[in-house]
Amino acid sequence: MQNTQLSKYVQFSSYFSSLDLPHPDSHKGQNGKVLVVGGSELFHAASKWSLDTASKLVDMVFYASVPINNELVEQAHQKDAKQAFWNGIVVPQEELLSYAEEADVILIGPGMDRSAETAAKVHELVQAFPNKKWVIDAGALQMISPRYIPKQAILTPHQGELELLKANGFDVEQAVLAGITIIVKGKVDDIHFLTKDGSVGSKQVAGGNAGMTKGGTGDVLAGLAAGLFATQDAQVSAVVASVTNKAAGDSLYERVGPYFNASDLVDEVPEVLWRLVAQSKA
Repeated sequence: MQNTQLSKYVQFSSYFSSLDLPHPDSHKGQNGKVLVVGGSELFHAASKWSLDTASKLVDMVFYASVPINNELVEQAHQKDAKQAFWNGIVVPQEELLSYAEEADVILIGPGMDRSAETAAKVHELVQAFPNKKWVIDAGALQMISPRYIPKQAILTPHQGELELLKANGFDVEQAVLAGITIIVKGKVDDIHFLTKDGSVGSKQVAGGNAGMTKGGTGDVLAGLAAGLFATQDAQVSAVVASVTNKAAGDSLYERVGPYFNASDLVDEVPEVLWRLVAQSKA
């Protein structure tokens, strides 16, 4: 993508210039650890898109899913080195709590189904780690009781999921005042956050294209938010994730029109993120 194509995002440059980039003398583990809890017997790819995206931003990612998804990721090591996941650790369910303790951020929900099992898993984890940084997405958002949403959480609902939360007693303004950050996904992402003076702030991020209607682009956004949240504050993480996701879609559209998928978006994110950082410092 040419820098001129990034100009419509210049209004967000202060967010990119404020990013806390890895220090040249840092060592493994100091630049973030993310645990991704997601997937189901029905959905295999969603949590992997989040996982691959987060792995490009942090030092280590941990992946915990249902057995069939854990096996699919592990089998990739043996069957197809080009598609293998070499950038983190596949976590067996019996070790989930110890890895959750180690992670800086827990992303939960991509690819999880709407079931009693999902609800139980989500509530067990958020109650075990109420003070951890969280990104809550997709199936977890659809099954969580609003009263259990941790105060250090970024939520990534589409409009339908937001309405479901509201029907269960969720109030956007009160949630934000309590410290929760919300990215309402859409043609224009509507981001709500707590400002430094303790009031409710918002940013709207327009962009993207028809190619972004593909399944999985929201999972990439969730992975971006989680990877950033490991080392940044919630407001910066949410805005930078939203802008980068849309700008990466714009970059792909410039080359291939709407003919790209979520895996293409994952690969496009690092270059576009770096270009946006460079633009912010120009």
